[in-house]
Amino acid sequence: MGEKFHAFMLPWFAFGHMIPFLHLANKLAENGHKVTFLLPKKTQKRLEHHNLFPDSIVFHTITIPHVDGLPAGAETASDVPLSLEKFLTAAIDLTRDQVEAAVRALRPDVIFFDFSPWIPKIAKEHRVKSVMYFVAGAVSLAHELVPGSEFGVPPPGYPSSKVLYREHAAHALLTFSIYYELLYHRLTTGLMNCDFISIRTCNEVEGKFCDYIEIQYQRKVLLTGPMLPEPDNSKTLEDRWSH
Repeated sequence: MGEKFHAFMLPWFAFGHMIPFLHLANKLAENGHKVTFLLPKKTQKRLEHHNLFPDSIVFHTITIPHVDGLPAGAETASDVPLSLEKFLTAAIDLTRDQVEAAVRALRPDVIFFDFSPWIPKIAKEHRVKSVMYFVAGAVSLAHELVPGSEFGVPPPGYPSSKVLYREHAAHALLTFSIYYELLYHRLTTGLMNCDFISIRTCNEVEGKFCDYIEIQYQRKVLLTGPMLPEPDNSKTLEDRWSH
């Protein structure tokens, strides 16, 4: 890649993923890079106000196909309960041809992704770098998503005896474990096949966990910092909040 590059972004279609990806897109655009942001059609209007550099960040809409079990018109995780997310996942996987067509036509230099484990293969075929961008911080990745780890149990070499699940989290873990096997496979496949791993964190807070992830996956880990949005100074806060 040259000094300036063109990045594709394909986050999981949930607002807790798309908005952090867009914060990163804003930072890239601020530094002179071009971004093509892939998202579902109906979602664009809900994200446009987060795009601070519309001349540099272009939204490219994806059509979510219907699959049996997915409610009509569902495009994001907000449109379905957790029990139906497997159908949304299946539908998003069926957008692979649309994504590859966009890559072929627009020729990015790098693709940022998270829950789409087929991106690294597309990237390699088109001589594009792939970066798996993890928005949830390094601890959860280090604790749950290293090769051979067991859900809820710290893997060998895990660098903390204090940052662990506690007893009160048992019920939530048990509920989530129903969906964990599929999620674990998708994420670890992406992590093992991407060119770089990027995490929304900073070395001062989670450095030892990032180092651990580098060793486990033998991939360079790039840190973006917390990627907080710029404060909106155009509106005056109510007194109760400003004080």
